Amino acid sequence: MRMTHAPGKYADFEGLREKAVALRRAGLSRRQIRDRLHVDNNDLLNRLLEGEPPPDWTRRPNAKDDLREKARELRLQGWTYDRIQVELGCSKSSISLWVRDLPKPERRRTPEEASAIAKRGWEATLRLREEERQRTRRQAMLAVSELTDRELFLVGVGLYWAEGAKSKPYSRRERVTFVNSDPDMITVFLAWLSLLRVDPSRLRFAVQIHETADVAAAEAFWAGHVGIDTTDLLKTTLKRHNPRTNRKNTSGTYNGCLRVDVRDGADLYRRIEGWWCGIVGAATASDPRNRT
Repeated sequence: MRMTHAPGKYADFEGLREKAVALRRAGLSRRQIRDRLHVDNNDLLNRLLEGEPPPDWTRRPNAKDDLREKARELRLQGWTYDRIQVELGCSKSSISLWVRDLPKPERRRTPEEASAIAKRGWEATLRLREEERQRTRRQAMLAVSELTDRELFLVGVGLYWAEGAKSKPYSRRERVTFVNSDPDMITVFLAWLSLLRVDPSRLRFAVQIHETADVAAAEAFWAGHVGIDTTDLLKTTLKRHNPRTNRKNTSGTYNGCLRVDVRDGADLYRRIEGWWCGIVGAATASDPRNRT
């Protein structure tokens, strides 16, 4: 069902459409037409320009056009999807769409050769995926930009409530203890404690690690990460080896976990608990202004 236009400045729809079409055929973009005719309603602008194609200069070039033509050329030469993928560095699904109307080439290689090409194709796919993963990661990092004190405060409260020690009704222990294997997590947690003006002299550190790992190397790693000497670490906690389990964390990058304790932290723990309750209350409030 077509929408009716509102009375007022858009009342003369046909006259407005005539002007919009004329401007479109003169080569103006949607934005230029909108500004020229003072049309601030996108639905109305769509109706005014219905059936009128955009001028060529507004079309974005398709970066894959050249790849598509090259893929079709190679396919006509008898290349398989795997060979084209290795050559052009594009996904096999894209190649399939581009060349599916072309005749399928005859098989001219041994199974071993085909397997080797398929392996290289899969490696190319993994490389593309990793490039896309890193590109997305970089873009997301840029979106964060700077972190205000309030943002770090809220992040720290959520981080502690997810990963830190918490008092239970059956075991009242109001202490601040944070354990994690991710060095970046530890870095953010320490930055949060600094924001809260927790004196560094109140901090204690201890390594927790599997007994079959390189304990000395892990102690050196964590001490260096937080800027202390290994002699300042508390006694390392060793996890007993269970031969019935298939332990995955056996690489050279495994350094166990670091435990961070805040001495005399009962008051701080109570405030953390209150801050978390405040976040939950604001997030579930019916008034959205409480969430800003």
